[in-house]
Amino acid sequence: MEKHRAIELLGGSIASAAEAVGISYSAVYKWPSILPRRIVDRVEAAAARIRGFGQTKCTPEKQDLTCAPK
Repeated sequence: MEKHRAIELLGGSIASAAEAVGISYSAVYKWPSILPRRIVDRVEAAAARIRGFGQTKCTPEKQDLTCAPK
């Protein structure tokens, strides 16, 4: 994942990305242009939390991507 895409997913600014991941502004600023897997994992987890992933009750018939959070 590219750094700019990760920042977009986490609110569009370095400050919002840092807050979402739980690290400092300077740590995000120092991320390389292409993120290593360990950072991508943290970005994806933070993005899922922002979207509220897993907070919606789904019926057995709707266990797919159409069962989106509120």
